[in-house]
Amino acid sequence: MIFESYASSSSGNLYQLSAGNSALMIECGIPIREVKKYFNFDFSDVVGCLLTHNHGDHAKAAKDIMKAGVDLYCSQGTANALKLKGHRLHIVQALKQFQIGEWVILPFEVEHDAAEPLGYLIVNGDSKVLFATDTYYVHWQFNGLTHICIECNYSIDTLNPSLNYTRKKRLMESHMGLHTLVDFFKANDLEMVEEIHLLHLSDENSDENLFMETIQRLTGKPVFIAPKKK
Repeated sequence: MIFESYASSSSGNLYQLSAGNSALMIECGIPIREVKKYFNFDFSDVVGCLLTHNHGDHAKAAKDIMKAGVDLYCSQGTANALKLKGHRLHIVQALKQFQIGEWVILPFEVEHDAAEPLGYLIVNGDSKVLFATDTYYVHWQFNGLTHICIECNYSIDTLNPSLNYTRKKRLMESHMGLHTLVDFFKANDLEMVEEIHLLHLSDENSDENLFMETIQRLTGKPVFIAPKKK
């Protein structure tokens, strides 16, 4: 299993999971021309795109992705908010497992200021991947994870002091902070974990080195920071 991040920030998000000759796109929050470029103008191996929610930095190219022949999977709330329709659209529900080829996927609820946002537990063969971004908390516990791809947006210690109350409140009520992420790792089974990828770091309220060192020290696992953009 290979997890790749092409863009991971409030300016845009695009990720890929690949196993063998099959790939899943996750999010499509950059212009379609850039999405096509990152996939070398070839979607033949892409079995579908998982969308977590309707905000533009995650869903900018949703309609264009379907026009390009890629099936899109999202909640009804996300589809309604984006006015998505067509035979390429597939509505999924929290805690109702579905399958795309060799990929077995379980959506779950997350906490974000969007229309019915989701996280995904993704299984292919012996690999089990957790993908959770834009959520201030994850209610669920997971066993046997091999890859954890999860938001670490800010830290109380690295908040921009000039941040006004409204923005600070919105940040803390819709994005995951380092302190919450630490609690998440303490509560979950990490024995089989091979890689941890930290996603969606804030431009002004994060510290890459601090976040990486803290999680590596806590978990003893390889930790990677998803680039804002390649």
